[in-house]
Amino acid sequence: MNLITRIKALPELSGADFFGVADLAPVHRSEMPHGIEAASDYARAISIGIALLHPIVDQLPSRSKRSVALLYKHHAYDLINRRLDIVASRVSSLLQGEGHKALPVPASQTIDTKGLLSMFPHKTAARLSGLGWIGKSCLLITPEAGPRVRWVTVLTDAALEPTGTPMEERCGSCQQCMDVCPPKAFTGRPFNQHEPVQTRFDTHKCKDYRAKLKEETGTDVCGMCLYVCPHGRKMAFPSKTAH
Repeated sequence: MNLITRIKALPELSGADFFGVADLAPVHRSEMPHGIEAASDYARAISIGIALLHPIVDQLPSRSKRSVALLYKHHAYDLINRRLDIVASRVSSLLQGEGHKALPVPASQTIDTKGLLSMFPHKTAARLSGLGWIGKSCLLITPEAGPRVRWVTVLTDAALEPTGTPMEERCGSCQQCMDVCPPKAFTGRPFNQHEPVQTRFDTHKCKDYRAKLKEETGTDVCGMCLYVCPHGRKMAFPSKTAH
């Protein structure tokens, strides 16, 4: 049994909906300027995703209600993040037991509060694994669930075979995520791995708006760009969105 098969056989992975392996060589200089210095020690990234529950996501238009905001935060952030972190820790332990270096990147942890940056962008690993593309919302969009997925990453030096290549962008002329964004934080500029995220997304507008939400509801839950994406809604309401 090869190493990828053994990893995918872990009981903890039984609840995951997405799994991929990315070759990090193309992004060591372009997409990780804010990443940890040790990232260059890892040739591969394992990407694991869990799809969010549609009934939870589909309440987001009513997020101004405290009950809705708290329910979303519990199920779509806190609970899913814990599940993902447990999976990443188990995968890392298996890799280390096989003599490899492995670093689990927390599912949700901001190391640069000014730029809302994590130690490593999970969507980078998922994109390079062939699991989706970066949309105008700057979210990773999957064909199966749109952006309604949360991710975790394990960096490793194990010579695992990459599972895919980046998908072509499929957003076309759609700009629903731009139109629905309350603070108008998205520019609509297509994703380019050589450009900083600031060319596509104003983090300050998003951060200030979410701070206002926290004053009103006790949480900073928005997620309207995630909710409105047709690639996710067609899975939640297939009969209503089919053409």
